Amino acid sequence: MSRAQLTSTVEQNSAGAAPFSVAGKNKIINGDFGIWQRGTSFSYSTSAPDQYYADRFKFNWYGPGSSSNLVISQQAFTAGSAPVAGYEAPYFLRLALPVSSSGTYYELYQRIEDVRTLAGQTVTFSFWARNSGSQGFSIEVQQNFGSGGSSTVYQYATAGAFSSGWARYSYTFTLGSLSGLTIGTGSFLQFKIYSGSATASAFNLDLWGWQVERGSVATPFTTASNTLQGELALCQRYYYTPTGGIGILASYYGTTSCYGYINLPVFMRTTPTITVASQTGATVFSAGTSRAATAIASDTPTVSGVGLAITTSSATAGNVASAVVNNGAVSWSAEL
Repeated sequence: MSRAQLTSTVEQNSAGAAPFSVAGKNKIINGDFGIWQRGTSFSYSTSAPDQYYADRFKFNWYGPGSSSNLVISQQAFTAGSAPVAGYEAPYFLRLALPVSSSGTYYELYQRIEDVRTLAGQTVTFSFWARNSGSQGFSIEVQQNFGSGGSSTVYQYATAGAFSSGWARYSYTFTLGSLSGLTIGTGSFLQFKIYSGSATASAFNLDLWGWQVERGSVATPFTTASNTLQGELALCQRYYYTPTGGIGILASYYGTTSCYGYINLPVFMRTTPTITVASQTGATVFSAGTSRAATAIASDTPTVSGVGLAITTSSATAGNVASAVVNNGAVSWSAEL
């Protein structure tokens, strides 16, 4: 493992042979924190630890200190203030970390699907960071062989305290070979920034531009797909919630049971699980009457589509209907 700090636009734009925009070079999805399907500001809760926030990024906190006032949020760059001239990213991720006690542990990480990814190769993990305190951080790389697979292989690096101004940090690792090992279900390659202790005062950790690539040099940053729509589609492989709500052609197969089918925007990684945040505001229109939904459930989901079973007050079985489900009320997850 080696570490380099790249601070200038010249270094960012000239390092390595790879041109600025190469789709597929970066194995991190949503590395510029442009996609936030779940929302844009979250107060951390110990009752629901280890959750996704910005798409594809999980955050977790461990005691013994208090997580009160710990916030994960989307922050907007002022025009012209993004770390790299020529890449005017709109957003970065901020971890507002509270005062805590010794031994408190924070971690932000992304799992890259399939432990085969870059196996046996030299890889470089780079990102931009800005730290308002003196907190030190470390890096962890994990080759996880999934359920039924071989034991997880870990590598570590000490990052130290990031500077108070935006700077790029780079860490190079040689990933283990897969020779003689068993790959199980749901394997992944994981990159993590974490802290094993707390400072005496609250601080913000700002992050942007995560990149994992083949080779020993941090080349110019680009997103995994190099397009806005492509990056959204990559995120939707793992998580999908209809922005703006959904309208569904449906029908009543019972007096209170309505069914409709949704084609998902992309094939998901595996059969998704449904979360119904609220059926409030969801309505079904049939035979000139609007009926409020009292329950919503997923029915026979597949990687490409899913049925919605919606319960309402009494209607006529066999009637055609039109269902409307509000923005964020329903989501499907196929996360690692």
